Amino acid sequence: MLFIYAIAALGLIGLLFGLGLAVAAKVFYVETDPKVEAVKDLVPGANCGACGYPGCLKFAEAVVSGEVGPDACIPGGEEVAKEIASLLGKEVSSTRPPIATLFCIGDAYSAAESFVYDGVKDCLVAGEYYGGHKACTYGCLGLGNCVRACPFEAIRMGSHELPVVDVEKCTGCGLCAKECPRDLIKMLPPGEEGHLVLCSSQDRGKTVSRACEVGCIACKACVKACEQEAITMDDKLAVIDLEKCTDCGDCVEKCPPGTIYQRAKIPSEKDAEAAAAEKEKETA
Repeated sequence: MLFIYAIAALGLIGLLFGLGLAVAAKVFYVETDPKVEAVKDLVPGANCGACGYPGCLKFAEAVVSGEVGPDACIPGGEEVAKEIASLLGKEVSSTRPPIATLFCIGDAYSAAESFVYDGVKDCLVAGEYYGGHKACTYGCLGLGNCVRACPFEAIRMGSHELPVVDVEKCTGCGLCAKECPRDLIKMLPPGEEGHLVLCSSQDRGKTVSRACEVGCIACKACVKACEQEAITMDDKLAVIDLEKCTDCGDCVEKCPPGTIYQRAKIPSEKDAEAAAAEKEKETA
């Protein structure tokens, strides 16, 4: 008998709680604009935060309210921007997302290591251990933080132990750049025009030469060679202004370690393997 009473009591309590929740849902119900859900359905849904809002729902609310434009969803790109604009009766200018670019070419074949690292596969953690296993304390540690941060699978680790960006998949969200503890990934304007100094070291020339065969040694030869004055020194590192660069290539010819490349010809992992094989032949 007590068992029956207990069941009845639990049922009554459940009924009361249910009624309470139903009343609360009715009282505190907030009507949402159907356009918000429509916009949310158009975006990729990665909740990456590249738009500046914590999640796609908040972004959709901001777009509908007019806080941001339809093109604020960087991963969505031009196509999604146009769809949102059409839905909301707005206009949007043609836009192309920036491209993630690694400013380091010190791969497994050209960069020296101070010791063998066998710890956690995390660049931030490895960097705290005696400054990292790479002899260059500014170089890419190749442990894949950027790869894991990319929700679009646009980055992978290459055989040369450097991340490789798939420009076709890159949405320009910038999550990889935020995740890199050494700030080696920059979000550049779309396109292949202009040359880049693919190094981030601020060490003196001799220190760089000992740590990496392709690092900038701050010799300023490129600065002197550039008639457009597109190259300046940022402390001990040469930097190229893409807006001034005319792609003449004079800096490439004058760079002793070969640190400067045209954006369209940034070395791939196959290039690195070929260079290593060629070097092995010469030393054999």
